[in-house]
Amino acid sequence: MYNKNIEKDTSFQNVVFGRNAVKELLKANKRTINKVMVSKTARGNVVSEIISIAKQKNIAVHTVPPEKLDKFSQQSQGIVAEVSPVVYLDLLNLINKSKQSLKPLLVILDGIEDPHNLGAIIRNCVAFGANGVIIPKWRAVSVTETVSKSSAGAIEHISVSKVSNLSQAITLLKDNNFWIVGAENGSQTLETIDFPFPLAVIIGSEGFGLHDLTRKNCDYLVSIPQKNTISSLNASCASAIILYEISKKMK
Repeated sequence: MYNKNIEKDTSFQNVVFGRNAVKELLKANKRTINKVMVSKTARGNVVSEIISIAKQKNIAVHTVPPEKLDKFSQQSQGIVAEVSPVVYLDLLNLINKSKQSLKPLLVILDGIEDPHNLGAIIRNCVAFGANGVIIPKWRAVSVTETVSKSSAGAIEHISVSKVSNLSQAITLLKDNNFWIVGAENGSQTLETIDFPFPLAVIIGSEGFGLHDLTRKNCDYLVSIPQKNTISSLNASCASAIILYEISKKMK
């Protein structure tokens, strides 16, 4: 089941919008960019930088009426890039790639359905040194243009693997000597854990946390100490705190 090197997501709309997202897209050299569309009313240093980078790379820059970009998103910030489909890395290739690091760290997302949350989590993964992200194919959001913008372009700087069966993916990780830790409210707190590597951290869905089978497959569970005024943090906030604590162990 893991014999493919890459998978193209045909559900992706083949555009990236937003100034930071397009700037990071241009800098990453990860995907083919067919053209960049800039609103006639767009101004600012970032816009000028995007146009400059695109011209240096011989990418066509089209100046267009603002309403043309509104067809893609009301939040385009006057910049839209037409790109090749997002490419997912095969899980085994992602594992092998991560092992080039001294302390490999992968992040598994168990049923994240909000594209803004996914984008924010991906941004956290890049910020705190994760080697890759694993998402399920079913009952979860894929990488979309909204995810790209929400990540502020961070998606262009990290590999993502999409798997059909999360339990089988965890088994493959364990076969490759990864420890599996799940984020679960009420479990052993972050301060008491000496994180082992290679490590895969599982972040659960916004409303339901970890699925039962996913929880059972964890080597151990960790939680974030907090006061009882709220039930739990959302997935993106929780991932930032957990990944920050893990990053301190990676130095």
